[in-house]
Amino acid sequence: MIKADVKRTDRIASPPLAPNGRAPDGGVTPAVEPVIDLAHLARMTLGDRSLEAEILALFERQTGILLARMRQVPFQAAGAFAHTLKGSARGIGAWRVAEAAEAVERAASGRRPADLVDPLERLARAIDEARAAIADLLAAS
Repeated sequence: MIKADVKRTDRIASPPLAPNGRAPDGGVTPAVEPVIDLAHLARMTLGDRSLEAEILALFERQTGILLARMRQVPFQAAGAFAHTLKGSARGIGAWRVAEAAEAVERAASGRRPADLVDPLERLARAIDEARAAIADLLAAS
């Protein structure tokens, strides 16, 4: 049997918005993560631009469907939809959507429906942001 050392890798932060990572006051600006990590998406699609566009369009449709279902089902069932969305978001590099979906997934495993309200709203905002970015990307292609 062959054993391999597997090490966890973290996402690489996107470059800072200010040149050389410096804020106008000379301080260091924090790295700002893009709404859609285009480098990750390109790796996942092997650089095929038409495939990227198709996947982004599918993700855009899927987000609306899954969010609507999460709001309609008993709160414990929302976790399964959030899990699906988390995987899809990670696949295209929509890290904020993935993190928000994971928060919904955790909240859905709790005991109180009220615990799901804030995570669902955070997810809705992340989805809106991703859908706007996708619309811009698709319009530019």
